[in-house]
Amino acid sequence: MPVHLLGHHLYEYSKGVRPMVMMTLSTRDADTVIRKLAERFVDYHVQTVTEAKVNVFFGNPACVAMVRSVVCKPLNQLTPEEDFILGTLLGYDREQQCRRFLAMAHAGREGAGREGAGRDGAVS
Repeated sequence: MPVHLLGHHLYEYSKGVRPMVMMTLSTRDADTVIRKLAERFVDYHVQTVTEAKVNVFFGNPACVAMVRSVVCKPLNQLTPEEDFILGTLLGYDREQQCRRFLAMAHAGREGAGREGAGRDGAVS
């Protein structure tokens, strides 16, 4: 159950290791995570993935506001620019994000860089 990872993510966020975190959860687990985030006054945004799964983004208020603005569709449908922004906000390696962006832009978003990327919106 991914909920046990919440403490680790909150620790990393509180120490400034990453400005924002994304967890893909069942709707039942998401209820628990959202309650704990609200208790700690941590900003969050919930994106529906399927009827049974959601992505919960949480962390720095400005980062969460950016996600609300940019992530308005399934993650696997983001433009290369949107994908780059999200990856950077999530604290992914910058050079890797640059390479991913270039591959996606070059391929015209035909699935370049998607394999094993972890941001397909369906698995975590």
